[in-house]
Amino acid sequence: MAESAQPYRVLARKYRPQRFSELIGQDAMVTTLGNAIRRDRLAHAFLMTGVRGVGKTSTARLIAKALNCIGPDGQGGPTIDPCGLCEPCVAIAEGRHIDVVEMDAASHTGVDDVREIIEAVRYSAVSARYKIYIIDEVHMLSKNAFNALLKTLEEPPAHVKFLFATTEVNKVPVTVLSRCQRFDLRRIPAEKLAAQFAAICAAEGVTAEAEALALIARAAEGSSRDGLSILDQAIAHGPGGVTADQVREMLGLSDRGAVRSLLGHLLAGDAAAVLDAMAGQHDLGVDPAALFHGLLEATHGITRAKVGGAADPAMSAEEREAYADWASRLGFAALHRLWQLLLKGHGEVLSASLPREAAEMALLRVVYASQLPDPADLMRRITSGEVLPAATASPAPAAETQATMLALPVDFRAMHDLLVHSNHHLLAQRLHDFVGLVRYAPPDLVIRRTGPLPAEFARDLSAALKSSTGATWEVTIADGPGEPSLLDQEKAVEATAREAILASPVVRAAFEAFPEAELIRYTTEQRSAAQ
Repeated sequence: MAESAQPYRVLARKYRPQRFSELIGQDAMVTTLGNAIRRDRLAHAFLMTGVRGVGKTSTARLIAKALNCIGPDGQGGPTIDPCGLCEPCVAIAEGRHIDVVEMDAASHTGVDDVREIIEAVRYSAVSARYKIYIIDEVHMLSKNAFNALLKTLEEPPAHVKFLFATTEVNKVPVTVLSRCQRFDLRRIPAEKLAAQFAAICAAEGVTAEAEALALIARAAEGSSRDGLSILDQAIAHGPGGVTADQVREMLGLSDRGAVRSLLGHLLAGDAAAVLDAMAGQHDLGVDPAALFHGLLEATHGITRAKVGGAADPAMSAEEREAYADWASRLGFAALHRLWQLLLKGHGEVLSASLPREAAEMALLRVVYASQLPDPADLMRRITSGEVLPAATASPAPAAETQATMLALPVDFRAMHDLLVHSNHHLLAQRLHDFVGLVRYAPPDLVIRRTGPLPAEFARDLSAALKSSTGATWEVTIADGPGEPSLLDQEKAVEATAREAILASPVVRAAFEAFPEAELIRYTTEQRSAAQ
C-alpha cells in the first residue's frame, strides 16, 4: 500500500524562520543579541513586542536554539547562528524539547499556572544547557499571576531563561518590564515583504506578477504571517499563477489607476464623472471603504511628493509621475482639506447602514469643496488687487468674492459668535465684556478697550480669527470714540426694557396696589416668550 501523502502545511508555517538570517526586518535586534551572546552578557529574561506576525514567537524559539545549540560535533556553545542539526536544535524546532516549555498565556492566565513554573525552575535542565520558558501573549496573565512571577523573574536560577512575547506591551506591568531586556520588533517594510514573497513563489514553483506581490505586501501592513496567509489564498485563487487583477478581486481592492482617475474627477469638480466612476467600481465589487482607503493613500502620496519625501519603492513609475504632477499644482491647504474630507467620508462609510450611498454623498462633498477657493490665497489676491473686495466690486461679484463674503463674519457680533463656536471661549468672553468696536471692515478690525485686556490680546485675537476664517486679520487697538462693548449694549437693552415695563399702566397699577413689590430680573428673551 502506498504511503499517504504528507498533509499540506500553510506557507506561514512552512517558511517560519529557522535561523536569525531568515528573520527579515529585525537587523538591530539580531545585532544586539549576537553581541550579547559573543560577550556572554545574556539577560535572564527577554521581552519581544510588536504587531502580529513580525516574528515575536519565532524570535523566542530562535533564542532558545541559540542558547542551547551544541553544534554538529556536540562541542559547541551558545551562538547567534545555531546549526539546526544538533539534537537540541532539531527538538526545539519540532516543539518537543523537554527543557523548552511554551505556554500560551491566553489559555493559562491564572496564578496556578505560574505556580507550576515557579516550582519547576528549581530543578536543573534535563538535557539542555538552559531551561527556557516561552510565554506567548504574556499580557494576558492575571494581576495575581504577574505578582507571583515577580520574585522568580528577578532572581531566577542560572540555568533558567524567560522569553516573553506580547502584542500589547502597555498591558504588561512596569514591574515586569523593568526585569526584562526588551526588544521592539518593527513592522516589516513592504519592499522586503514583496522580496520574501517572490522568493517563496520561486521555491513553490508559482509564477507571480511583481504588482500582485506588491499589493499583497501592502495589504499585510508589515506582518509577514498576514502576507503569507494572503499569498496562500492568492495561489489557491489563481491556479495559473498570481496576478494583480486576481489579488484585487480577492481582496476587494480598487485598481490604483482607477483611484487616480477618480481623484482627478474629484479635483476637477466633475460630479457626473465621479458618480460614473463610483458605479463602475461598485460593479467590480470594490468595497466603498477600500475605495476611500485608496484615495487617502493617493492624497498622502501626493503630499509626500510635495515635501520631497522618499517615494514608495513598490509604486509604479506612472504613479510617481501622476503624484509629482498633482504636487506641483496643489497647495498644502488644498491637500490638507482634501485629506480631512476623505478621512471624514471614510469614517462615515464604515459606520453607515448604506455604505455606497454614504460614499457617493461624501465624494460629492469633496466635489463641492474643490470648487471653493482657498481662503488664505483668496485674501492674498484681494490684498494685491487681483480680486476686488465686496465693497468695491461690481454689482455681480465673482464667485471667489462671494465665497469670501460667506467665509468672513458679517458683523462684530457674528465675529464674536464665530470665536465661541471655534472654542476660543476666553478670547470671546474678553471681546464681549471689555472691547468696544471702532471700525469693522474684515479682515481689518479696529477696537478700543472698555476694560482690562492682556498685552497680547490683539495678537491672540488675530491668530484666532485666522484659524477660524482662513484670512489674515489686522487687529488694532485704538483710543477714542467707539461703540460700547457687547456686554454694555446688552445691559442698555435690558435697562430700556425695564423702564418700558415700569412705565406700562398695568405695572404702575400693580405697584400702587402693592407699594412694597419689586420688579425682579426680566430679560428680553423672557419678555418675547411671554408675548
